[in-house]
Amino acid sequence: MNKLTLLTALLAVLLSQTVVARDTIHQFPIEALLATSKAKEALYDVPMYFGDQSHPAVKTTWGEVMSNKKTNAFMKSDREACEWVMLSALKALQERAQREGMDAVINIHSYYKKRTFVSETEYECGAGNVVAGVTLKGTLVKLK
Repeated sequence: MNKLTLLTALLAVLLSQTVVARDTIHQFPIEALLATSKAKEALYDVPMYFGDQSHPAVKTTWGEVMSNKKTNAFMKSDREACEWVMLSALKALQERAQREGMDAVINIHSYYKKRTFVSETEYECGAGNVVAGVTLKGTLVKLK
């Protein structure tokens, strides 16, 4: 085998290792994220209730909506990328509630890759080599 063939083969092996897709699914705490200064700056004053958390009585229900967000994960830890995209997904739910004349979002749960994950304390995020994603579903309501 000549040097050029060997170098080409080595380069092909190295490149194939770097393009292998990764989709690691994580669960991270909601409360810790919502307590950050990033969350306080990014989110609106629209109450959010996760999973089966108790909430005030519902006066009007608009219906269930979904928020599917992605973010650049390159050179970020999985947790950092997931927190950023989770805030984006939550903000989208809040914006939709306001746009529809509702004042809260209840029953928020993860729906990453169409797999339901319901928790009052954690959200689910998929993190890859260059992209992280969060999909949430929630019900828009007007509380009494």
